[in-house]
Amino acid sequence: MTDIDIGINKANRSEISEGLKRLLADSYTLYLQTHNFHWNVTGLQFRELHLMFEEHYQELATAVDDIAERIRTLDVPAPGTYKEFAKLTSIEEVDGVPSSAEMVKILTKGHEQVIRTCRDVLKIAQEADDESSASLVSDRMRIHEKTAWMLRATHS
Repeated sequence: MTDIDIGINKANRSEISEGLKRLLADSYTLYLQTHNFHWNVTGLQFRELHLMFEEHYQELATAVDDIAERIRTLDVPAPGTYKEFAKLTSIEEVDGVPSSAEMVKILTKGHEQVIRTCRDVLKIAQEADDESSASLVSDRMRIHEKTAWMLRATHS
């Protein structure tokens, strides 16, 4: 970390970045899980779920880039390996290929976990008066809340 002067001290930039790294790891793991389910979904709702999962993983692909770039803006290296993401993520890995109904439940749970991670990071960013990180995280939280609602609606 170098000395940059963006109005956020080094300690706060470090703490915010650590939270953003967790958010990045959760988002990337959820991206991978969603892409996997897109490829492997079967059943009566195949087309609907296949297309919905595609929308979700494409949105997540953009999100991980935005989160990683915010970490870099704070002058901290962004994690970018499976090994690093595995250490940082709160999303549970899935073995095998679950049923389509189980996929929806797993992804709902994943989005809800990302929401909880967002809430934690948002508090840190707000306390440091980092409006840019707070805005990014708040936007991410809103998207994950809506996505979780849509997923819940498919199996209610």
